[in-house]
Amino acid sequence: MSRIEFGLMLQMMQRPPLGPDELWDYNQRLIQAAEGFSTIWVEDHFDWGEAAVMECFSTMCYVAASYPHLKVGSLVLGQGYRNPALLAKMAANLQLMSGGRLILGLGAGWQEHEYRSYGYHFPSVKERMEQLEEAIQIIRLLWQGGPATFVGRHYRIEEAHCLPAPQQPIPLLIGGGGEQRTLAITARYADLWNFNSCTLDEYSRKLGILREHCQRLGRNPAEITLTYLSTASVADDPALVVRDPKKHFIAGSPAEVIRELEQFIEVGVSHFIFRFLDIPSLERFVRSVLPHFR
Repeated sequence: MSRIEFGLMLQMMQRPPLGPDELWDYNQRLIQAAEGFSTIWVEDHFDWGEAAVMECFSTMCYVAASYPHLKVGSLVLGQGYRNPALLAKMAANLQLMSGGRLILGLGAGWQEHEYRSYGYHFPSVKERMEQLEEAIQIIRLLWQGGPATFVGRHYRIEEAHCLPAPQQPIPLLIGGGGEQRTLAITARYADLWNFNSCTLDEYSRKLGILREHCQRLGRNPAEITLTYLSTASVADDPALVVRDPKKHFIAGSPAEVIRELEQFIEVGVSHFIFRFLDIPSLERFVRSVLPHFR
């Protein structure tokens, strides 16, 4: 069995809203409580109304510098928010400065109000998927150092260099479960795949489709690390367990949570990423669940 890793999703916004100092202090306390976790993950949002929101890439840089024993990852960057050539350069720089601890997660983008509030054009799903694939190709090219030229329908670069090029390969994570395009792009390009807040049955169904895309492309699906993101709620008292009617939480007693994680592991998941509703919930997870997987 592959080594099982656990990652912490930071709280990039908080409801009820916290002030910016309170929000970052809360996240630092989360990181300090996440003993035994190997990765820290950051969402990519700008605007949630009156709530304070931390920007993804600059947060990853700070976390990488402040916590040198942890890897950092984006889950996931909206590809339309940053020029892909600039993003390739930013990622290469962070990979150098962090000693190879970056995982770059990309997605097509979906939050329409955020695009519009920050002055971005919000394309159709088809166009955003085309942009995602072109962005990945440009990023991969530039990570070779250059000179790189790419002419696509949406993006282009001409004799571009990205030096110093990453000496340690930057793992590329693709997030999402779109069965026609997202999973096909994952099969072609990704080192890791993430699908989130779903039941084991739904995850397994999407995984089957991903493997079909891999088979069509002649790629070994075992080359793609499977990750799963959800919210965890662990308590011995059933009254303290939190569930959500719309999103699947990994929730229950320690024994129930352990069993569900084991079922995900049985289908191939080797990296779990969790949000926690509060610090005591994270501490219970560290104390009662994590030791089972060590």
